[in-house]
Amino acid sequence: MAGSLNKVMIIGNLGQDPEVKAIPNGTKVANFTVCTSEKYKRKDGTQVNNSEWHRIVMWRGLAEIAEKYLRKGSNVYIEGKLTTRSWEDKNGQKKYTTEIVADNMQMLGGKQGEQAPQSAPQSAPQSPSNGNVPPAPEDDLPF
Repeated sequence: MAGSLNKVMIIGNLGQDPEVKAIPNGTKVANFTVCTSEKYKRKDGTQVNNSEWHRIVMWRGLAEIAEKYLRKGSNVYIEGKLTTRSWEDKNGQKKYTTEIVADNMQMLGGKQGEQAPQSAPQSAPQSPSNGNVPPAPEDDLPF
């Protein structure tokens, strides 16, 4: 296979309200975590629940939508790429974090009476072959 691919798709729930800031040039950035989970039974009948927490970063228009509509517990579909960045802490120790930089987001299962849009625009224009991919209906999910 030629080339490479860095694509992440998750459906989960926000662990906290998005933290939205504007960088010095005025561009907004949102940071929050999303929890994905799976449940299964072992051969001995024991129920196992596994949860995984994902750090999410959204820029520009997606950050504004996150700030306006997303809250702790919101169910979302997020599509983006996996990135790792590093920095030095105040003690000079090198630290690393891995994040999903979102380029598409769809809100799922909104609260009753809430008038939020069900899909968010892309943060950057994409070619027709990379358009929005709607998530599978919740009844068809394998978990």
